[in-house]
Amino acid sequence: MREAVPTISRLGVLWDATIGAVQFQATEVAARDARIELHSLPIQRAGDLDSVFNSAVSGRVEGMVILSSPLINVERLHIADLALKNRLPTISLFTEFPKSGALLAYGPNLPDMYGRAASYVDRVLKGAKASDLPIERPTRFELVINLKTAKALGLDVPPLLQQRADEVIE
Repeated sequence: MREAVPTISRLGVLWDATIGAVQFQATEVAARDARIELHSLPIQRAGDLDSVFNSAVSGRVEGMVILSSPLINVERLHIADLALKNRLPTISLFTEFPKSGALLAYGPNLPDMYGRAASYVDRVLKGAKASDLPIERPTRFELVINLKTAKALGLDVPPLLQQRADEVIE
């Protein structure tokens, strides 16, 4: 986010308060290290989104980090629409967000992860004990940038960042 919006100093963090406390705490640590001020924007249901965005605007956030949860993923179109209406650049873990109209995503390649999960299922079906299999973390990450959204927000995404992107939506 800082590369796309270099002057950013205050970020809102949209997170699901029913399941996302650990994610939010990790985000707080990363923000502290980056000297970014955070504004917590917890939700518990889809109906909370409008008031959370009003809180973000009144809190003068300059962008938004969108953490992951099933609720947030289901509401991604609404979230992207609210972010654009409130002129807030966003970043998420999942590439579906910029494809839905949000600005940026940097996160794991989900098809690659699903393929790796299938290999685990195959091993278990062939007799391996699940408890003996190592925990794997994602190995491939993708950067997706929505330039249409950037233009609507009045942002010039640096060419170097665009070149590093795995996908640029125009």
